[in-house]
Amino acid sequence: MMSDSNSAASGGDAKPSEPQIVTVRLRRPAVAALWAWLIPGAGHWYQGRRFKSAIYFFCILSTYFFGLALGGGHVVYASLAKNDFRWQYFCQLGVGIPAFPALVQTYRVRNGKEPFWADVMAPPGEVQPRVKDKLALWHERYTNKFEIGTLYTMVAGLMNVLAVFDAYGGPFVYAEGTEESSRPSEREQKEPTSPKRNRRKKKRR
Repeated sequence: MMSDSNSAASGGDAKPSEPQIVTVRLRRPAVAALWAWLIPGAGHWYQGRRFKSAIYFFCILSTYFFGLALGGGHVVYASLAKNDFRWQYFCQLGVGIPAFPALVQTYRVRNGKEPFWADVMAPPGEVQPRVKDKLALWHERYTNKFEIGTLYTMVAGLMNVLAVFDAYGGPFVYAEGTEESSRPSEREQKEPTSPKRNRRKKKRR
């Protein structure tokens, strides 16, 4: 009701209100980025951006642990072996601390010790082509769930990388010239358009 009365009082020529500028205090961006990597959403909580922190925490960790459960806890492991270069782990590591146990498991296996937690996030050991090793048994047991779980955990890690950039640099802001460059110039606005001119433009196109 107030907007109608204001427009009527001004003769219907009321100008739209300017967009409100919201300031986001990033505190220490490097510290926030570190926290955001270690625990998804922790960097935004440190900055006081609580709602976004809760969204990142829930979405990223639920995606990660769902994928980990699909593969029976074996889709996240660290290995640089000749026949088992687990490059996927570098993407999974983006999720932070939840991927660290894989490094502990790899350390124990390399030193001839039994892994913790019943082989969860432990490397499969020696992998040979055309041999039914532990990795082959995992693929046989979980079928396509092993690959799907790997994909889910990788996506979770990459999503958290984007969250780290958001904690460091803040929300994306359009440059001042982006909107103006898309608008027609004053000359184009003032020049009247004629049917002949429109036909010439069509011919040129």
